[in-house]
Amino acid sequence: MENRLSILSIIVEDRSKASIVNELLGEFGDSIVGRMGLPKTSKNVSVIVIVLEAPMESINKLTGKIGQIEGVSAKTLTTKY
Repeated sequence: MENRLSILSIIVEDRSKASIVNELLGEFGDSIVGRMGLPKTSKNVSVIVIVLEAPMESINKLTGKIGQIEGVSAKTLTTKY
């Protein structure tokens, strides 16, 4: 399967769910090229941006799993190179 370069944007509105998000990201760690996290502690919200290089199937699987967590939303932007 052909790899794609993607940006996965995650908003964690319930920071108590951050450990679940981090566990999932760990499962896909081999596909992660870079990661940036920005906590907004006064609003109890965190923004995480992940750069991935993986087959679309893997990217979609990760995005779907994260998006199913209550209090967390995820969107992916992908390019073919």
